[in-house]
Amino acid sequence: MPNLTHRLALPAFTTRNRVFMAPLTRMRAAQPGDVPTDLMREYYTQRAGAGLIVTEGTQISPGGKGYHATPGIHSEEQVAGWRRITDAVHEAGGRIALQLWHVGRITHPAVHGGEPGVSASALPFEGTTRIQGPDGNLISVDAPTPRALAIDELPRVADDYHRATLNARAAGFDMVEIHGANGYLLQQFMSTSSNHREDQYGGSLDNRARFPLEVVDAVVDAWDPAHVGMRISPMIKARGLDDSDGLEMGLYIAGELNRRELGYLHLAEPDWDGGPALDDDFRIKLREAYDGVIIAAGNYTPDKSARILRAGWADAIAFGRLFIANPDLPRRLAVGSPFNELRPEVISGGGATGYTDYPSLIG
Repeated sequence: MPNLTHRLALPAFTTRNRVFMAPLTRMRAAQPGDVPTDLMREYYTQRAGAGLIVTEGTQISPGGKGYHATPGIHSEEQVAGWRRITDAVHEAGGRIALQLWHVGRITHPAVHGGEPGVSASALPFEGTTRIQGPDGNLISVDAPTPRALAIDELPRVADDYHRATLNARAAGFDMVEIHGANGYLLQQFMSTSSNHREDQYGGSLDNRARFPLEVVDAVVDAWDPAHVGMRISPMIKARGLDDSDGLEMGLYIAGELNRRELGYLHLAEPDWDGGPALDDDFRIKLREAYDGVIIAAGNYTPDKSARILRAGWADAIAFGRLFIANPDLPRRLAVGSPFNELRPEVISGGGATGYTDYPSLIG
């Protein structure tokens, strides 16, 4: 039976193990310009032992940005910065995928020259983002009501995803992952709590899925299905989103991705971020809908990982907070070593402290 130490054959390449690194927003890109840095290169290279690193969410365009000091993939300087990172990860024997990100309404006018964020619908919601305050420190602020994207704007946003994918290829990434989860733009279209549109992008389940799937097709067109994955998070309750009726959408999207033969489906489970725990019945139905590689994520323990892998409900496990604190996590899991303690106060923003200074095993 598969376990975390075993190799995994993705459509595009074979991984060294099934311990994947989940996307983690760390907010340390250089300013101005949201450019990846040498410190970020050290951070990712330290974690090159993962079967696959999925980077922090990376904005596909200036309009896709929501948080201070998150990196982009839409300028020449950003592409060059990421190239230094991918080269280092590859030299260390690792594989790395870029997560393509548009935050939608989870932003603030201060990030966009006074303009509001955009979403499926212009609905008020309870959500916050983190921006730089007057003293230079990070502050949490309410994300105000967005404006609804017009129909004629949607092709431009899909094209931003297409262009970002081409840039990711130029930056040397092994794959891209479309961020369709965690309450950001694409899930804002999928969820009934955030999408009240009355046109062909709202109402019915297939209408609400229309724009996310147009994005998938745009990204695939820029590369191929084997080099594209997608992250979804049905049932999540976070960042002002209540996706409590999202299981049907999750299974529908999974079936559409299966039909397109994507490289993988990344399931972000809701219980770590405000939603209920997924039951085994959903896992069975998800496997029936998607017969390719499934990555599971969401506060996994070694015991839970073993159970899900043995059942065949996932093929790899993505770890987030454990990978922050343990740069050599695959080795620790393989030998049963204790884990370093996470320092949550230094997850977002700052420098090397709490970022590249966690110790690895010696010897």
